[in-house]
Amino acid sequence: MLTGDYAAWMWFNFLRMENQTIQLRRGELTDAARLATFAARTFACTFGPDNRPEDIAAHLEASYGVAQQARELTDPMYVTLLADAGTDLAAFAQVRRKEPPPCVTGPAPIELYRFYVDIPWQGRGVAPCLMSAVQDAATEMGGRTLWLSVWERNPRARAFYHKSGFRDVGVADFYVGPDRQRDRILVSPIDPRPIHSPRV
Repeated sequence: MLTGDYAAWMWFNFLRMENQTIQLRRGELTDAARLATFAARTFACTFGPDNRPEDIAAHLEASYGVAQQARELTDPMYVTLLADAGTDLAAFAQVRRKEPPPCVTGPAPIELYRFYVDIPWQGRGVAPCLMSAVQDAATEMGGRTLWLSVWERNPRARAFYHKSGFRDVGVADFYVGPDRQRDRILVSPIDPRPIHSPRV
């Protein structure tokens, strides 16, 4: 069952499954340490097996420290969405205003910067609900086009994004430590629905 309400400064949604409740909400400064730990762990679990340990460590230090997350949580160019499962996080996403690569030609682009679902919650409906929240947040930011980069060797993520309406428009470099890798650039028009989640 889903219930929800949306306002300019706060967003809540509740997903009930298997006697557990997931709260989708905006991240706050007090979430910085918890988010840093979760983000580093999910990145390492996702990409660690296919990268050198020293490259993963360098990327985590540069991208997922508490100070870095605190800056992003308070930056008006970012919106951070958390899927809160009580004492644990189930997933998180970040959208931000950033100049897109030339292959992104749609109007008013907003980047889906990060989107991670923890392994125990994959395939249980969390990801589609989080993507719906991403669409709402991007709409609130004035976006009409959502774009992202995804590693070309991450077939599960690419399949989910294509199922969510994204299409491949180009490539870009992505660095894990000093290792240059290739990402696919995907875009999707933002659903022009009202900025709220339905009550059912």
